[in-house]
Amino acid sequence: MEGEDPQERPDYISSIINGLERYNPEAVGTLEDYLRAQCEQRYCDMNANRTLLKLSTNARYQLNPDRLKDEVITNILVKAMTCFPSPQFSLALHIIPPSILAPTSRGELPEAISKLRELDTQLQGAQYARFWATLDSDDLYADLVADIDGFEELIRIRTATLASHAFREIEISVLAEWLGLDEAAATKFVTETAGWKIEDGQVKVPRNAENEAKKAEVREDVNVEMFSRIVRRAWEETA
Repeated sequence: MEGEDPQERPDYISSIINGLERYNPEAVGTLEDYLRAQCEQRYCDMNANRTLLKLSTNARYQLNPDRLKDEVITNILVKAMTCFPSPQFSLALHIIPPSILAPTSRGELPEAISKLRELDTQLQGAQYARFWATLDSDDLYADLVADIDGFEELIRIRTATLASHAFREIEISVLAEWLGLDEAAATKFVTETAGWKIEDGQVKVPRNAENEAKKAEVREDVNVEMFSRIVRRAWEETA
């Protein structure tokens, strides 16, 4: 699954998440530092982040709210969002106790989580143009993604990758909307970042294993004897 077990994960993090240390609250600081590294270096380790989320939201920390950092929760959710389409965001969200999600529980955190959930829903539903419109509609969104280096570029690269799995040609005007860019900026992204060509306003997506047409062969191994048994059984049940 996307973002589950990255090759960048250090051995000491593997020791934490695969051993008894995953239940030790003292590991929170180490995992928080690792989360910051992910945010700065543009990779994602949701296995480790879920471990951090569990430790950060358990009963002990609910009794000590000062130990529960809102930015840790939101940064984990934003990192999960960049793995779309995948269940990473939902898996992380379901770890957070309902008491924390309640509107009156922790100041601005429930609203922040609600806004991130809206963004993730749009990405999961391939509503890319709507995603960019929503992201630009409130300054709070900018604050929520500020810690994730290159957030917008990560979303655009992921969107272009998914588009390349489904299309061989895309109108540059359509792709520009999906990328949240004007046509000039989208053209630069397509040619320089994606390395694709544009001809007569059409983005030419190279052939790959996902967008290549494949011949489907359907075999129906049903003989007369099998069919007669079905008819006979139906007749016996109604008799």
